[in-house]
Amino acid sequence: QFVQSGGGLVQPGESLRLSCTASGFTFEYYAMGWFRQAPGKEREGFSCISSSADNTYYTDSVKGRFTISRDNAKNTVYLQMDNLKPEDTGTYFCAAHRYYYCSGWTASSMYDSWGQGSQVTVSS
Repeated sequence: QFVQSGGGLVQPGESLRLSCTASGFTFEYYAMGWFRQAPGKEREGFSCISSSADNTYYTDSVKGRFTISRDNAKNTVYLQMDNLKPEDTGTYFCAAHRYYYCSGWTASSMYDSWGQGSQVTVSS
């Protein structure tokens, strides 16, 4: 299970940080990903972090603006989002990968459990 927090309404150029706290499994054994779904669009994976945080991955759409991190002592994965744009609007989901590394990380089929979603709205 996951508890997500940190969404909200911000203006373009502002920042938000999402948190996702896990329970019920050994968090430190698994890579973690972030997905988002915009209205009328499919869910897309845009970031992943390996179990030990040695490796992080981003799609071009968020690279340089978003930062994924994790604290295994707190069973929590974070997403720092800077310089937000209106096209970043959507529902954001954390997810636990099947493995400790980010194999096929953009595919939702590689993840076994999901957070409840956090709404992020970027609008002036």
